[in-house]
Amino acid sequence: MVVPYGGDKVTAVSSELAAAFVAGDRLVVVQETGDLLHIPSEVWASTASAVDRAHEAFGAITSLPEEALTAFYRGFAQRLADPDAVAPILEANSQDVIEARKRGRSTTRLELTNSMRRDMVESLGVWESLPGVDRLVGEVAHDGWKVELRRAGLGVVGFVFEGRPNVFADATGVLRSRNSVVFRIGSDALGTARAIVTHALDPALAEAGLPEGAVTLIDSPSRAAGWAMFSNSRLALAVARGSGPAVAQLGSVARQAGVPVSLHGTGGAWMIVSDAAAATDVTRAVFHSLDRKVCNTLNTVAVVRGGSDRLLPAVLAGLRQAADRRGVSPKLHIVGDVEVGEEWYRQVEIHRASGPLREPMTESLPLSHLGKEWEWEDSPEMTLFLVDSIDEAVAAFNTHSPLFAASLISPLADEHSRFYDTIDAPFVGNGFTRWVDGQYALDRPELGLSNWQSGRLLGRSGVLSGDSVYTIRTVAIQSHLDLGR
Repeated sequence: MVVPYGGDKVTAVSSELAAAFVAGDRLVVVQETGDLLHIPSEVWASTASAVDRAHEAFGAITSLPEEALTAFYRGFAQRLADPDAVAPILEANSQDVIEARKRGRSTTRLELTNSMRRDMVESLGVWESLPGVDRLVGEVAHDGWKVELRRAGLGVVGFVFEGRPNVFADATGVLRSRNSVVFRIGSDALGTARAIVTHALDPALAEAGLPEGAVTLIDSPSRAAGWAMFSNSRLALAVARGSGPAVAQLGSVARQAGVPVSLHGTGGAWMIVSDAAAATDVTRAVFHSLDRKVCNTLNTVAVVRGGSDRLLPAVLAGLRQAADRRGVSPKLHIVGDVEVGEEWYRQVEIHRASGPLREPMTESLPLSHLGKEWEWEDSPEMTLFLVDSIDEAVAAFNTHSPLFAASLISPLADEHSRFYDTIDAPFVGNGFTRWVDGQYALDRPELGLSNWQSGRLLGRSGVLSGDSVYTIRTVAIQSHLDLGR
């Protein structure tokens, strides 16, 4: 069967899809790519039910006392900090990690470490301490009447997250801005998510008196659950965070349903090294940018050619130190005429998600792959190239990068000023790149970094956080009722 899409193209139904499809199922045709997404009827029904409950809960949340929300965050945090309450959660997470490793999946973001749990508790503490958002933000006075602008909740917020347990603290932040939330977590972390719901989240919701459906986990390992949720027009906002292709596909599904979307997928930060930079500054910035792989990890380094004799070794020293800290070998990709010593080309063991592999430590990369994001597991991995000027590096960033985070290592104020004016990045720094994080930089647990792949809802945005998901309601108050135009 041929299916049209995009107005002037067609795609074909595969035999596998045809065999799996039964009466009552749904087919979503992604108009941008021609992808055919099969949503079984039971997945559609269960997801629609979750969104309906969240919509009902939203109506009740708007009139809840602030103390109820505060009590929820406090109770949720206390349970995550309680050794007895968290024990079954840690056990479930341990099993998720084991199963993920068997499938050759990355577990760097999946493991619920003590530091991750501590960060979750701190995040919930932030939401506990914040004031509500239903408050006056502006006023225009007229003769006999006035207009007030008030912040208020947006509605049902739908999230699809990758497999990392700490998203619970991020996602529940939208309650503080008087929204309800429905979310699906990656299948790798589903067991952990179920345990968090059972032993911490649901008890905290009930104890605080929040309505059923205020926070709902869609308990399904199927990606179709995400497609179904993002196809639901009752969502006020759809947020997706994870791998680039999957996030882009989810965004297309939401837009087709008329749902506003904020997407957070491709990442990888860039660093430009001025020929005036101090070698020690460069080494430290590279080292501190490669502690683990997340979206703000250093991915690509451009060194101005005039200082390459002393600054290339400084970059390599930072990469080497980052690998030594983890007890592994680094992985380097070079573009163009970068010269490194012969020792950088020897065969080494590189630690991938699928296990250790013997590879050359350094490999050449074509210019067209300059912006490729390295999803490394244990072995720090990055790309290195030379430029004739900072302007050339900025042009490369604006052309090849995901337009995310950029750092300039330079002691010169005029270079930083021009860099800021010309770089097409929402996050700009002068040192290590890992500062790009809502909780670390702004004391706000982030739902995502609104900066690329339709994350820029209103021009270039920044950190999407729970308390930034709101709308403005306009209220007219007449002191004289005999008004007219």
